[in-house]
Amino acid sequence: MTTPTTDPAARPSVAVVTLGCARNEVDSEELAGRLEAGGFRLVADPDGADTVLVNTCGFVEAAKKDSVDALLEAADLKQHGTTRAVVAVGCLAERYGAELADTLPEADAVLGFDDYPEIADRLRSVLAGEAPAAHTPQDRRLLLPISPVDRADAELAVPGHHGVSAARHRLGTGPVAPLKLASGCDRRCTFCAIPRFRGSYVSRRPADVLAEARWLADQGVRELFCVSENSTSYGKDLGDLRLLETLLPELAAVEGVDRVRVSYLQPAETRPSLVEAIATTPGVAAYFDLSFQHASAGVLRRMRRFGDPDSFLALLDRVRSLAPLAGVRSNVIVGFPGETEQDLQVLCDFLVDARLDVTGVFGYSDEDGTEAAGLAGKLDEDEIRARVTRVTDLVEELTSQRAEDRVGEEVQVLVESVRGQVSGRAAHQGPDVDGATVLLEASGTRVGDLVRARVVATDAADLVARPIGAPA
Repeated sequence: MTTPTTDPAARPSVAVVTLGCARNEVDSEELAGRLEAGGFRLVADPDGADTVLVNTCGFVEAAKKDSVDALLEAADLKQHGTTRAVVAVGCLAERYGAELADTLPEADAVLGFDDYPEIADRLRSVLAGEAPAAHTPQDRRLLLPISPVDRADAELAVPGHHGVSAARHRLGTGPVAPLKLASGCDRRCTFCAIPRFRGSYVSRRPADVLAEARWLADQGVRELFCVSENSTSYGKDLGDLRLLETLLPELAAVEGVDRVRVSYLQPAETRPSLVEAIATTPGVAAYFDLSFQHASAGVLRRMRRFGDPDSFLALLDRVRSLAPLAGVRSNVIVGFPGETEQDLQVLCDFLVDARLDVTGVFGYSDEDGTEAAGLAGKLDEDEIRARVTRVTDLVEELTSQRAEDRVGEEVQVLVESVRGQVSGRAAHQGPDVDGATVLLEASGTRVGDLVRARVVATDAADLVARPIGAPA
């Protein structure tokens, strides 16, 4: 390994560009930490960087296109200014490897997850004019230990398992930060390719999660956003499927942390003890990110998922019996192979009954290497678009109604911006995707403050609230 220079001016500069989800944000910050420790100087603007590292997303076609566009945009910088190299990492690079390198010669290197521990040396080699062999994709489900015995002393070549929180370097300054619980997924949903390139489910050890939570709090973070591909599975590979129920109170007790939020719950695995822990633990947001995907039992079976309207509504009843004001969001896929008009109506009826705060609606599209790509009963693209429009229109109406239901409620708003207007998010509003709350009469409020307020108006999914005690 090359010994980094101590002269900041002599250090090569690198900008990290992140596409995709909050899990990718954590990966980028881990890469940034390794690069900084390995002798690179981190800069925010790609236009002023010697190297641009693009952390790509490989989930669906739209995300893949965005990642390719970002790589091409970074490559354009080599025509002027200081940029000398563009390197692709992340899910798209891991998933396609040499194929991506062949089709996108503008990228100087395509690196996989196994390159992350030596990322500084890899980038330094690229800057020296070397052309590393493109990553060769593998089915990562076959590479990782998943049993508690195998996990005991395993060295895991997966993002999020460095074991040392100091390896992470924050790229943002806001009061909210993602905290990775695990990598990979053991489920075999027919529409999803993530397990193939992210690997089997591997939980981080609680001590590592807590150490990183304390480090984030020292960095000024006030809300921990716990992320993984399936948070309901946390701990199963460590021999304790209820480990999350134990971990949440410990995270909420970290000094400086005001709120802990859990993302991505698999409805079929959301056990009563986990519902209770999220709904009733002080400092944990009563927020349920339940990935229903559909409501028709027949469609769910073809997706290799489980459930039906009755079981899903029963789960929501359990949530609201413990936390009547809980936030609930979900995603649904419309136009899955074999979906009938009756199936679609079942979904629409469920959405009406469920009273979700936010629902993401996605039209089905084939994904390379998935079982669903080979299923019969494909709908044509026009029909899928029409169904997406129908469900989206319904969801927009329901979302507005649900927001209006919250007028008069007391909320705790974590302030994230004071530019122009004071805004942040209440406990039922997750980062980026669930709307925001604008605070009236909140002069003097600072980013990171937690403000008690009462909802007085709405704008679609967004709320307008007045701090309690402020003049009406």
